Amino acid sequence: MATNKQHVGLSADGNMPESGAQKSWMDQLNRKRVPGPRTPYHHKLDARTGCSTRAVHSGTYHDPVSGAVGTPVFQSTTFLFQDKTYDAFFEGVTRDVPIYTRYGNPSQWSVQEKVAALEGAESAVVFSSGMAAIATTVYALTNRGGHIVTSYDVYGGTYNLVREDLHQSDREVSFVDPTDLSAIEAAIQQNTQMFLFEGLSNPLLKGLPVKSICELARKHNILVVIDNTFLSPVASRPLEFGADIVIHSATKYLNGHSDMTAGVASGSRKFLDRIWAQMLRLGGQLDPNSCFLLERGLKTLALRMRAHSENATAIASALDSHPKITRVYHPSLPGYEQTELLDICKGNYGGVVSFEIEGGDPAALAFMEKLELAQVATSLGGVESLVSMPFNTSHSSLTERQRQQVGIRPGLIRFSAGVEDQNDLLNDILNALEQI
Repeated sequence: MATNKQHVGLSADGNMPESGAQKSWMDQLNRKRVPGPRTPYHHKLDARTGCSTRAVHSGTYHDPVSGAVGTPVFQSTTFLFQDKTYDAFFEGVTRDVPIYTRYGNPSQWSVQEKVAALEGAESAVVFSSGMAAIATTVYALTNRGGHIVTSYDVYGGTYNLVREDLHQSDREVSFVDPTDLSAIEAAIQQNTQMFLFEGLSNPLLKGLPVKSICELARKHNILVVIDNTFLSPVASRPLEFGADIVIHSATKYLNGHSDMTAGVASGSRKFLDRIWAQMLRLGGQLDPNSCFLLERGLKTLALRMRAHSENATAIASALDSHPKITRVYHPSLPGYEQTELLDICKGNYGGVVSFEIEGGDPAALAFMEKLELAQVATSLGGVESLVSMPFNTSHSSLTERQRQQVGIRPGLIRFSAGVEDQNDLLNDILNALEQI
């Protein structure tokens, strides 16, 4: 069943037509849903509380037996059946009752509630990886014969999924410049069901005009899915601007310590129930111990994002006039064209800064070898600084022509600024440049 309003028979206001009013509630997208899932022991905060407060307290499981301050790890695959368990099967609400950890686990609910609170969402689902979140969401919210609009410069794993796999399940994909609203509109077809974009692109930090894209999507009854990994809900909350689903590779900033992999999707309960049901079939749930690590990491998200952003902004400023740097990509620099992002983020642009080194790829590789603090490794968003080159990592699956098309030129480096002392990071980078 499609989720696009024009395909599911919903009226313009999202309500089921009168003729469908007598159908089973399981067939309706407008039936009343409660936020969550959560238990009475999961901490629910007033939405008006600040970001750091929600990061620390939302979703914490207050154990009625031990009084533990932190959420216990519910390291159990299955839970005892009770009357409410059988009622859940009968009523079709098995997502809200502990039954089996693939279906749901209080550890999962704690971290889901925390992410949902940070994003301003009704519900969230955690996954074993960011790619599990992306693939599950795409398959849950599109169907055979559907069409998706995305861009070439999405994360490499996402690109491989939409290019190599979706056509095998009879889904079409069009690639556009995500900053060009007219190009996005021109790509819309009668069967377009989803826009799939990144709020801040990897690795060139192109800021998405989220508000304008969501307005365009509403006009054409298209779902908007935003990968918000590079910004985090501290900097941007796309649901507030009309996005339907927000996805994160929680491996990155949300966890923040480079010690576990996870993904998360958040949004309205009606869509997250669909995504959850697809997750059951694909089996990409997050295990309880990883939920514990992710919830612990989220508690310091706002503090870490401030340090990441300040460090990346300082690096961008220092390199912008350096004689061995031909170009720097960062929203804080003069002339940044995607002004809507500047209004949304208000100075917090995450921890990534990209730059091109004079001398191309050989010079860039030599530069990375000379770094002492920043470590040459893939991924981003950890407390330690990481550095890599997109041409031989995240975007290695693109042809040279495709890389040029999206602006990935020789000598391009992606630097994920950690939370180290700013002067130490700057000295490390400048010393490495002096040696090439």
